[in-house]
Amino acid sequence: MPTTALGAFLAARRARLTPGDVGLVSSGTRRVVGLRREEVAVLAGVSVDYYTRLEQGRERNPSASVLAAVARALDLGPDARAHLVRLADVSPASMPMPARPQVEQNLQELLDAWPDTPAIIMNRRLDLLAYNTLADAFYADFAEADNLVRMTYLDPAAGTFFADWQRAAEACVANLRLALGHDPHDQRARDLVEEMGAASPEFRLRWERNNVQGKTHEVKAFRHRAVGELTLSYHAFDVRSAPGQQLVVYSAEPHSRSAEALRLLGTLAASRRSIPSSRN
Repeated sequence: MPTTALGAFLAARRARLTPGDVGLVSSGTRRVVGLRREEVAVLAGVSVDYYTRLEQGRERNPSASVLAAVARALDLGPDARAHLVRLADVSPASMPMPARPQVEQNLQELLDAWPDTPAIIMNRRLDLLAYNTLADAFYADFAEADNLVRMTYLDPAAGTFFADWQRAAEACVANLRLALGHDPHDQRARDLVEEMGAASPEFRLRWERNNVQGKTHEVKAFRHRAVGELTLSYHAFDVRSAPGQQLVVYSAEPHSRSAEALRLLGTLAASRRSIPSSRN
């Protein structure tokens, strides 16, 4: 029987799953409710003895990578993962989060429910995963709105679009370094760093500074080729159902020149909705 809160939690979560829930084929008579310890061990890539010791409270120092593997094996959601980390007394920041490249449909519907403000979903690597119509129009100056690091350093439009390009360039590099702090094994982030380092001396210079910064709230100035200058504030919110994803919403001061520019941009975007977009 489990002798720790961690062991009791693991045993309870194991009992809630069937082999079919995790893609296993069940054979023979099952004498336990839920998954067997052997099955969890296989799914997590650890030995049966190790997982048994973990569940029985005889393994008291599991690594972050082992906890991440067990969390995946038990199909734990964000809150359950965080609870597992707390029970094991492991720093949440050291536990790699699963890749979630897809945006849930209800989040896309939320973005679309805000027709008067640009809203996007991005991940820690600053990949733009989803956006509403106004955000699509907002980033229309760029050849491809795929990743803010690439857009800032490689697209010629960035020098005009960002009124303070130096500030934007510094911020996105600091964001990318923070992403690797959350998950040092994120190969896509590492590939992006290598790609940008090879393509941009400006990026290499800033990367070597080791600055770290996350998105929260800030006011930024932009120059859009269709509507001119805009001063917008943004707020960034963590998406709890998809760790690593953020909802970023831009807004203008009411009755300001920027608010009028956003309304004009929305009108221009609406007039083009009948034309198929080249963006994915």
